[in-house]
Amino acid sequence: MSKAIAVPPEASAPDADMATLARGGRLNAFGFVLRLVARLPFLFIAGRIYGAAELGRFAYAVLTVEFAAQLAAIGLRRGLAQLLADAKKPEASIIADAMLVAGIAAVLLMGILIAFPRAMYPTTAITGMDHLLAITVIAIAWTDIALAALAYRHDVASTVRARSIVEPWTISIVAFVWSYISLRDGLIISYVFSMVAALIAALIPLVRSYGIPHGWRPDLPTAARTAWRNVPLAAADAVEWASRRVDLAVLGAFMPASFVGIYYVAQQVATLPAKLKTSFEPVLGPAIARRIAAGDLPAVAAQVRQVTYWIIAAQAGIALALAIPGRAVMALVGSGFTGGTATLAFLLVAEVIAAAAVVSEAALIYVARGTNMLISLIMLALEAALGVALMLVMRGWGWPQSWQATGPAIGLCVALAFASIVKTRLLRAKLGEPVSGWRWSILGATLAGVAVGLPIRLLVPEEFQLVVGVPAILIAFGAVLWTRGFGPEDRELFKLRKDEVADLRAAEARDQIADDIV
Repeated sequence: MSKAIAVPPEASAPDADMATLARGGRLNAFGFVLRLVARLPFLFIAGRIYGAAELGRFAYAVLTVEFAAQLAAIGLRRGLAQLLADAKKPEASIIADAMLVAGIAAVLLMGILIAFPRAMYPTTAITGMDHLLAITVIAIAWTDIALAALAYRHDVASTVRARSIVEPWTISIVAFVWSYISLRDGLIISYVFSMVAALIAALIPLVRSYGIPHGWRPDLPTAARTAWRNVPLAAADAVEWASRRVDLAVLGAFMPASFVGIYYVAQQVATLPAKLKTSFEPVLGPAIARRIAAGDLPAVAAQVRQVTYWIIAAQAGIALALAIPGRAVMALVGSGFTGGTATLAFLLVAEVIAAAAVVSEAALIYVARGTNMLISLIMLALEAALGVALMLVMRGWGWPQSWQATGPAIGLCVALAFASIVKTRLLRAKLGEPVSGWRWSILGATLAGVAVGLPIRLLVPEEFQLVVGVPAILIAFGAVLWTRGFGPEDRELFKLRKDEVADLRAAEARDQIADDIV
């Protein structure tokens, strides 16, 4: 009988971590396709049935609620991984503690929003079911925590299911049905339904994975200490969230609601590929935490480089495919939304630029939490200042309002470029290893995508540009990247294994059984 040879954990862990990151990337890429397919019907319904003004009112209200949810989560979306890694009691009890912290904060914030609804609707009358929107604060916070706990156990499929299937299809279906009841409340009600549905879709696999926290009792002192320790991380999360929303808030302060609605549509399309990087965080966070705990800083740098490259490459291809036929993309929502084409292009570029900052931050929250927060605050201030300045300058020059509306998007691009440069340099100094995920093959693939996309934009009728242009641009971009840029580790991202397919099918079967029981 041959004798087994033990492999030291330090030797095998990085490969295992990369395989886990690749698996998460595959599921998230699949999730992006689902999000794109599911989100477009809502934008189509909201734009064509409810109109730009009502959509703008809805967008500002959701902006306020989601900010409150970010505060309520107390940084636990990313901080939960460290709490679970340092667990000294059952993991289910730790998750219950996290839910308790977020629940207390959410109830307080919900009370404030219900008492002062002008925070959600600053410029319009408050009628009907407008107050109901505030209840989504606790649903959003708990969903984020539940999905973070599942991702700690490498269950990314539940995130894809909740965020890419349940949430977007629920909001689309309810918005359409409610349009026959009331155009005034339809978008608000559909959002509430979608957030509650996503919470249920997250809680079912959470209980299945971790079980019920038997013997757990509410521990308010521990909850308070957890909240206090997570303040820097919560601030970083809030700043990261705000960096994608302050542009909309600035626009709403200077432009009519209809322009806010147009900007919101462009933002929703542009942030679809952004989910590729944010959904990596729950998978990347535990991997980085384990390597830092083991003192393996070169492995952390390798993980950051690899994931940054994957995200930049994916987002660059998607940005080209959506930006070149951008007018056709915006026209899907309605002819009145085509004025947001330039805004869409700038927002898509911003998401590509942001990749390095976001991935670097996944490591910086462990090695330079305070400095990372300071950089994020400077970035946020720079974004807001540039957005306001550009709008006022263009207004002073007498430029059309559709051009003025691009000011916040341009400011976002510049601010994110600043954050990406500074944060990657800081992380390199902390790890003593290069962390940049940029490769010149991305430029070559981009040129190939532009070479194929521009003739389609100029020669193909607008109504056919999406059908012809999007796949053609993606194929050209992907072909160059695959042949010139991808090595063996990169191709790992695309190797969907039989066991993963089986896992996904089993998870779907279990969910169906659970749904039938409910």
